Amino acid sequence: MTAPAQWLAGARPRTLPAAVAPVLAGTGVAAYVDQPVWWKALLALVVSLALQVGVNYANDYSDGVRGTDDDRVGPMRLVGSGAATAPAVKRAAFAAFAVAAAAGLVLAATTAWWLVAVGAVSVLAAWFYTGGDRPYGYLGLGEVMVFVFFGLVAVVGTTYVQTETFEPAALAASVGIGALACAILVVNNLRDIPTDTLAGKRTLAVLLGDPRTRTLYAALVAVAALAVVGVAALTTWWALLGLGFLVAALPGLRVVGGGATGPGLVPVLQATGSAELVWSVLVAAPLLLR
Repeated sequence: MTAPAQWLAGARPRTLPAAVAPVLAGTGVAAYVDQPVWWKALLALVVSLALQVGVNYANDYSDGVRGTDDDRVGPMRLVGSGAATAPAVKRAAFAAFAVAAAAGLVLAATTAWWLVAVGAVSVLAAWFYTGGDRPYGYLGLGEVMVFVFFGLVAVVGTTYVQTETFEPAALAASVGIGALACAILVVNNLRDIPTDTLAGKRTLAVLLGDPRTRTLYAALVAVAALAVVGVAALTTWWALLGLGFLVAALPGLRVVGGGATGPGLVPVLQATGSAELVWSVLVAAPLLLR
């Protein structure tokens, strides 16, 4: 029997700020241009969290059955460690996707039905990241998926379901959120370069190599800082408070820049997730309180 604590660990709670942050940022923009619709914001949060948990379990399942996680360096994987069976983890992934779909259907029914197509593509992208015969996460495209779905779609979509308009400020915010969400994946894959190379998993980090992956991490943090300026220019200069996220990002930058490898990079995952959450709070707060 898999213990509840093991299921929780398999959901990878350290990645969940990447699901909360886009909803906060998108709601902040909605509040600035119109009025926040809190029940829709809550449903958007359910969609985002369920998709994040679903993709985490799906990755656990797909990498586990391929043997990619046999020599795992980072946090425990359910299938790779033998803590849960592959079918059980697959069912957990589909259950999370079902929760996301149910909440998304309510949003679509009360906003616009074409959002059903967006939700369906999001679920398919989550599954085929490491699932299927040719997973795009094994082809160096994982960061593209994260930027599009946990940046652009999540932030702009959260704003849209509340305002039913496409806002430039939401697009600017989505770039910042997407960049930091990508940074989480980049440092995860930086840590796993040796094992992914042996397993034939050609992530972007494997393709770029160690030094350039570290440069990419720093560049993504810089893009997130520039995005704060973009949001401020489109809304209120009080949004520049968002640059305070750099305080939370600095420890991760130091560790990555200092050449840490393997387990030494694990704390950077939490530090980057925290920086993304701080980014969203500090940018959204002045928009909500204007």
